[in-house]
Amino acid sequence: MANISQQKRQKMLEFLEKLKQEHQDDDSLRALGEIETALNEKKYGLVWERHIEKVDEMLEHNIPVFCEDRQRKIVADEDDGYNFLLEGDNLHSLKLLEKTHKGKIDVIYIDPPYNTKNKEFIYEDKIIGLDDYYRHSKWLSFIHERLKIAKNLLNEKGFILISIDENEFAQLKLLCDDIFGDMNYLTTFIRKTKSMTGDDGNGLNIQHEYLHVYGKNKLSSFFIGEEKSLEGYSNPDNDPNGIWTSGDPSAKSGSDSTYFPIENPITGQIDYPPTGRYWAFSLQTMNQYIKMGRIKFKDTIKKNQRGFIFKRYASNLKTQFMPVDTLYFIENEFMNSVATKELSVLVKNEKFDYPKPTYFVEKLIKFTSNKNSTILDFFAGSGTTGHAVMQLNKEDGGNRKYILCTNNENNICEEVTYQRLKNIQDELPHNLKYFKTDFISKYESDEDEETISEKMLEHIKELIELEHHIEIDNEKYIILDDEDELKSIVENIKEGGKLFITSGIFLSRTHQRILDDKNVTVVDIPEYYYRSELKEVGEL
Repeated sequence: MANISQQKRQKMLEFLEKLKQEHQDDDSLRALGEIETALNEKKYGLVWERHIEKVDEMLEHNIPVFCEDRQRKIVADEDDGYNFLLEGDNLHSLKLLEKTHKGKIDVIYIDPPYNTKNKEFIYEDKIIGLDDYYRHSKWLSFIHERLKIAKNLLNEKGFILISIDENEFAQLKLLCDDIFGDMNYLTTFIRKTKSMTGDDGNGLNIQHEYLHVYGKNKLSSFFIGEEKSLEGYSNPDNDPNGIWTSGDPSAKSGSDSTYFPIENPITGQIDYPPTGRYWAFSLQTMNQYIKMGRIKFKDTIKKNQRGFIFKRYASNLKTQFMPVDTLYFIENEFMNSVATKELSVLVKNEKFDYPKPTYFVEKLIKFTSNKNSTILDFFAGSGTTGHAVMQLNKEDGGNRKYILCTNNENNICEEVTYQRLKNIQDELPHNLKYFKTDFISKYESDEDEETISEKMLEHIKELIELEHHIEIDNEKYIILDDEDELKSIVENIKEGGKLFITSGIFLSRTHQRILDDKNVTVVDIPEYYYRSELKEVGEL
């Protein structure tokens, strides 16, 4: 079949070549080159008018850094690691997370703005509604920048799960196909959001939304479903193979070798497979089963019963977990009203609409994580994901850590997200650090007493804490940036600690031996914390 579009494009490219020969000045060649690039761009997939945000423009002239709000630090257990709440535009937080958590995140769950007709999506300080001709393009430009970084943060077994409704359902699917690869699409769940008797003005009663799920690598991303019930399994005869239940010993397919009589040596009863079926084992295997006790003969037999029991052991189950049903979230316990009521108990909330139920997010994390996973939510909203992580840890003894990113529009981060995480401490105690994004100008002024390098080094501490989920306490976790302090630090650092060393400082064999005896890990502060920025501004 002829590709008409390709033929037309080829004719235009050939005409461009003629124009290049006729117009050799720099401006003309530059303009013709841009046209040529546009003609050769991808011709299948999602296409939209690209927009740039002010937060993107800020990065052209500024370097983002984190500063800790120490007054909001929560310490529940000094021996435990830290979770993090990052206040600021999530694009800036993601840029910094790319330094500390590239390839390290196990699960990302986000609930981005849905770009509905209710005008809840704000772009460039403007509320975007149906009257904005570029509303879809602006939303796609906004989410595209963030998902590109999200992909880099996921490890090879990681998942990203994105809640969405019908307004951007199709656009988001195509965008994710492009970023994560359509081969890594796993499924789309349906979640029941409400129950009502009214309609949407056109005879429809819309009661659900969606959850797109992608793996970083589909071949490595596996859901962990609900554990199979072992109800009915027991071990009344103390079988050394463990608990068992009586199973059907027949199968639909087989051959003459699996169709034979089984005689009960106690009663003499003879059993054959049911009509049209075969035994699920051969005669040779049956004799092995008898020896190991998997076939147990009865000494008393009721009418129309077999003369033996065929045991199915729990230890032989191919998996201990049930597959996850894509209609799992259609029960009332996953509705928005549940979440709204839940949040109202935890914080005074007049600023946040449509939170997600903790139980919903908890299940998502349970299905996609192990007990030591790191969970990221960069549209943290009311803090449901942090709450869900801690609730799941309590239930299964896990040690998962969360990182939440959100801006502080209408004081949401301070008064809703943080307050919620603070108010669950009695029931779910855990450590939390509160960081805010700030900026260092890429251009030095005459008034500057410090170089950009010196300014950045002042914020290395926050990046180390974030990457390792710890607090630099100068006792167990210490930064060594002054060689004169080497001897004192090596002698006084606590057992099992970590020593973070800046480049240019070297340990002697004696120092290394002391640290080894204390089981202290030595970590070189990585150049990727600041190398690219210092190279850009000419200080490296």
